[in-house]
Amino acid sequence: MADELIAELNDRMQKTMDGLARELATIRAGRATPALLDNIVVDYHGSPVPLSQLGTMSTPEANLIVIQPWDRTSLRGIERAILAANIGLNPANDGNLIRVVIPPLSEERRNELVKLVSKRVEERRIAVRNIRRDGIEKLREMEKDKQISQDELKNNIKKIDQLTEAFVERVNELGEIKEREIREI
Repeated sequence: MADELIAELNDRMQKTMDGLARELATIRAGRATPALLDNIVVDYHGSPVPLSQLGTMSTPEANLIVIQPWDRTSLRGIERAILAANIGLNPANDGNLIRVVIPPLSEERRNELVKLVSKRVEERRIAVRNIRRDGIEKLREMEKDKQISQDELKNNIKKIDQLTEAFVERVNELGEIKEREIREI
């Protein structure tokens, strides 16, 4: 019973980590990556469609994203959606594809992004600790209901603490890697 709980906590903490990794991928670090455009939704024939479903995106250069839509009639909508996303990118439409040049980050913008990364990392650390707290509360209820002994309670709390420490460490590592990436010129 307690092992199932620990496995469930591990899954929840892993999902928290995965969410952070996806979120950090969308934060611009000076290098072009299609993930920068992941959250952009295009109005395609009256329906909201994620940009990634309208064509292929590639990065032929470190500071350039090229979007090749499967339907050329969507070029205008894609261009408008990128501008409307207000992420500081200016798309260039040449009639066949869209080029998005990634301008270099100013020092001020780098500092803002580092603060944003720190904030996201802290939110995820708190989420991991909340998962830990939930797990320990469930263990205490199990002990109270005589499903596990006091020794099992202590041992399982230790396991949860070790799991929590490992995930907090990984969350911190993800944040540090992204911060280094942002500060890199």
